[in-house]
Amino acid sequence: MSASELELGDRGESGVPARVGVLGGGRMGAGIAHAFLLAGAHVTLVERNNTEATAARERVLRAVEASITRGATGETRPELEARLAVGADFGLFRDRELVVEAVPEVRALKVDALQKVEVQLADDAALASNTSSISINDLADELQRPARFLGLHFFNPVPASNLVELVTGSATSPELVADARNWVSALGKTPITVSDAPGFASSRLGVALGLEAIRMLEEGVASASDIDAAMMLGYKHPVGPLELTDLVGLDVRLGIAEYLHQQLGARFEPPALLRRLVGEGKLGRKSGQGFYRWDES
Repeated sequence: MSASELELGDRGESGVPARVGVLGGGRMGAGIAHAFLLAGAHVTLVERNNTEATAARERVLRAVEASITRGATGETRPELEARLAVGADFGLFRDRELVVEAVPEVRALKVDALQKVEVQLADDAALASNTSSISINDLADELQRPARFLGLHFFNPVPASNLVELVTGSATSPELVADARNWVSALGKTPITVSDAPGFASSRLGVALGLEAIRMLEEGVASASDIDAAMMLGYKHPVGPLELTDLVGLDVRLGIAEYLHQQLGARFEPPALLRRLVGEGKLGRKSGQGFYRWDES
């Protein structure tokens, strides 16, 4: 049965929606698309133009190949690839049961993207944002069906992370929250549910740690590798706060810190070192250099 032949409301055997859309095919969006593919969904990924869509497709398929190599799926590449569609047309979302927005962490950009997606969806379809800090209530105020909207905050890198943060707005329906918890569990990940608040739970704690690590580096307390080792060996963190900032993107972390600084006060003021590195284009892994140097991958 093809994706177009599936009836709205059907669910894959795994418990995820049968037809899922992802808006934005960068590292996060591609990871989200990959996760739903492996869980049995037909996934449509939309980018801003055909060139970006092609690049996103390759990003997802590289992750698929890695999953096959390590035995994370019993399906073949052709089987998985047959359930993946990419394009640059919002109309491709018209039959989706769930669409996850994963565009850059800029409020105006997210509002525009979410509104363009929402008008394509059936009334009972679900819409989610992968935002890591922007208020879900704030975004919901710009939508026509806030009861069918919530935050689905995946973590980077998506294949290796076991956590998804469900962020509920004041209008989010309890039925949608229950469904979303089931979807996340079906992905093989653990959901936590938090109420809408600046930075939610994970970003607020994670950014606080990351900013303090940057201040310590700025002050010459220790090297980047030693600061990271302190958290990995002393506190059993799987990756240190500076390496994690490189993986997330220094520009992304700066944007979140600026928002939290505005909302919560001086303790989230971005360090001068973070601003300088972003100004120099040293954004972390995606640019080849941040607090560490990265080989292109």
